[in-house]
Amino acid sequence: MGDLRRAMALVRKDLLTERRSKAAFNAMAFFAAMVLFIFSFALGPDAPSMSAGPGQTLLQYLWPGLLWVAIFFTGILSLSRSFQIEIESGGLEALRLYPGDKKAVFAGKLVANMIVLGAMELILVPVSAVLYNIDLWTKLPALMGVVLLGTLGFAAVGTFYAALTSNLRARDVMLPVLLFPIIVPVVVAAVKATTLVVRGDPMGELWTWLRILGLIDIVLLTVCTLTFEFAIED
Repeated sequence: MGDLRRAMALVRKDLLTERRSKAAFNAMAFFAAMVLFIFSFALGPDAPSMSAGPGQTLLQYLWPGLLWVAIFFTGILSLSRSFQIEIESGGLEALRLYPGDKKAVFAGKLVANMIVLGAMELILVPVSAVLYNIDLWTKLPALMGVVLLGTLGFAAVGTFYAALTSNLRARDVMLPVLLFPIIVPVVVAAVKATTLVVRGDPMGELWTWLRILGLIDIVLLTVCTLTFEFAIED
């Protein structure tokens, strides 16, 4: 219970800081909008696709992949700021000296990052669906499950590497360089599951990909939790 209280205190602190400054969320929202509009203008709203179904445009066909591109690239902004706040305020050493298990620090940072990413996704998913003319109302519960699993794996590895690179001068460059190769399995499973949700699942493959995504999350979450105390050391 002591570790749980420490983790929740860290969550409250991070969310209160973000609510007051809104620096990460505003940057994420602006960047996500730019990504969506750039793809929309580059591909064209009416561009046909040879692989798409009847009446489906290229943007609609590529929407699952474009959605996760926007989530992952905008999420980097939030993850990089996760420990940058501690560095700017001189609080990183306090986190290292934080009483109790360092897993509580990881849990607190992870939950805070998940909440910020989730808030961004609650805006990004419906806005992108409206912009690309995707009908999601009947598929929204399944899609939210996929987004939650994909975000969990991404946030777990991102929180770990944000701590690992927090002392580096080139941390803004090193974080995506180290992070993206590790989350390739998450990207593949999340995009495939999202595609099955949006386009239909005649072969019943969705649950297989959801189980794969859940297994990847468990492995990444376990490894990052157990090794976090080494990542945060000076």
